[in-house]
Amino acid sequence: MVSGQRYYPRLVLPPKGSFFLLGVRGVGKSTWARDKFPDAYWVDLLDESRYQTLLANPGLLASELRDLPAQRAVVLDEVQRIPPLLNEVHRAIESSRRRFVLLGSSARRLKTATTNLLAGRAVLRTMHPLVPAELGGDFDLERVLRFGSIPVIWQADDPRAALDAYVQLYVKEEIRSEALVRNLPGFLRFLPLAALFHGQVINVAGLARDAATARATVEGYLDILQDTLLATLLPAFELRLRVRERRHPKLYWVDAGLARAAKRQLGPVGAEERGPLLEGSILTVLRAHNEQDDLFEEIAYWAPVQARQTEVDFLMRRGRDYLALEVKARSRLSPSDLSGLRALAEARRVARRVLIYLGEQRLRTEDGIEVWPLPTFLDAMVKGTLWP
Repeated sequence: MVSGQRYYPRLVLPPKGSFFLLGVRGVGKSTWARDKFPDAYWVDLLDESRYQTLLANPGLLASELRDLPAQRAVVLDEVQRIPPLLNEVHRAIESSRRRFVLLGSSARRLKTATTNLLAGRAVLRTMHPLVPAELGGDFDLERVLRFGSIPVIWQADDPRAALDAYVQLYVKEEIRSEALVRNLPGFLRFLPLAALFHGQVINVAGLARDAATARATVEGYLDILQDTLLATLLPAFELRLRVRERRHPKLYWVDAGLARAAKRQLGPVGAEERGPLLEGSILTVLRAHNEQDDLFEEIAYWAPVQARQTEVDFLMRRGRDYLALEVKARSRLSPSDLSGLRALAEARRVARRVLIYLGEQRLRTEDGIEVWPLPTFLDAMVKGTLWP
């Protein structure tokens, strides 16, 4: 951690045994690992000399570890840079039960390498941008919506300049140097266009047309955004009500600031942006808490085909039960804002229907829909009372 910067305790807790911890660069994985494992043996693959040595001969890792006490944990930082090291990790776990903390900013090379992520011998965790429960009194919604909450950006003196540099570094380090795409100019055309789809149903054909790129290529680019942890595709739930339901996914970037930087729009947040940005931030909160609290086994959005204005932003399944969340980035509501949640009234096993908004009054409608101010929702996340 840079001297003078604040350390925010994270929601992620170390699992027992070896584990992967993935997250975008600057999200705080290394800082967290140094706090949780102060005595660990550290292998930093961003150290170019160390990287070149182990790239040429991954077996040298075994030699380094041979004289270490078996109970001493080993941290491999940016492990995706040399996937063959996982073979050595596998052997060490089998032979000495050594504990490994495997930090990475991309799952792409790990997935495509001749490895199976240690065949279940290491669990997988994800570190997300800072969420309100971690920021505490420093949480500022307007700042989160404008610049996001990746720690390296949150603590920067000039977050706007830091975000610009971050996107350039992403293209340089994750895309160009790792040779993830053959046509870099095509990917550079795609990136800001994909940012425009933040919080929207993804139209691959239209996106390919606007980027002047083949549809199959754009599908590959979307895979890269997901594998490098910058974005996720939220699927559509099929509840099989008496309506046809949409099947195309929605695209959400992992951080509001990254989405805005990718589309080169870092000024004050516009009215048309607030809804998607708040939705994306709520999704990040849900996913971050789910890492430890098991909020859901599946999350998606729901919308019938024939009613374009009827939608539920997040439908979570836990066991056989569902919980529906709708997000509105305004302080005053109209009856139409409840249409999606009301359309779910006939669905079985929906334990709770909640609308989150930026007003101050907590309400309950006659048909059982709960209307929560944003602080009420965030408090429920901390207390573990989101589910009834």
